[in-house]
Amino acid sequence: MYPAFLNLRDRRVLLVGGGLVAAGKLQGLLAEGAQVTVVAPDIRPELRQPGVALERRPFEDGDVDGVWYVVAAAPPEVNRAVLAAAAARQVFVNAVDDPPHATAYAAGVVRRAGVTIAVSTDGRAPALAGLLREAIDAWLPLDLDRWVAAADDARRAWKRDGVPMERRRPQLLETLNRLYENREP
Repeated sequence: MYPAFLNLRDRRVLLVGGGLVAAGKLQGLLAEGAQVTVVAPDIRPELRQPGVALERRPFEDGDVDGVWYVVAAAPPEVNRAVLAAAAARQVFVNAVDDPPHATAYAAGVVRRAGVTIAVSTDGRAPALAGLLREAIDAWLPLDLDRWVAAADDARRAWKRDGVPMERRRPQLLETLNRLYENREP
């Protein structure tokens, strides 16, 4: 699997399914600024959100036209049809808890202080990805915002001074270590 982060802001995303699983996926898509259309014969009230287009009907192949990404949160036979339509249009599909009908796998995600860390098990063990996400979140320093600010300052200086890439990581480690100098344990 090739890990990547998708910029979905102002991009059309199709969410196939109208149940609890789909409702759980909708919030993350909206938080990233996606323009979401939900297609399902039955749609739970939680999916009625400002800016979300609701289509109360079965999935049709043409629903994939013009979208950047698809989340299929439907029964396997529907996810199979979604995958076929998306593959014909070269669009990635995350089929929730249905790896055989997916070309993209959602990750367990930690977001803190502008840092995003994603954990994947290639769709094989979502619960394990969730446990690992929780462990990583607990391990991260409470003052991660200071790390990010220090890294931002260092990067600006490196670019200004033409510091080669291979020297930047050791310099950043020194910078982060200095954050803790003269601090009581």
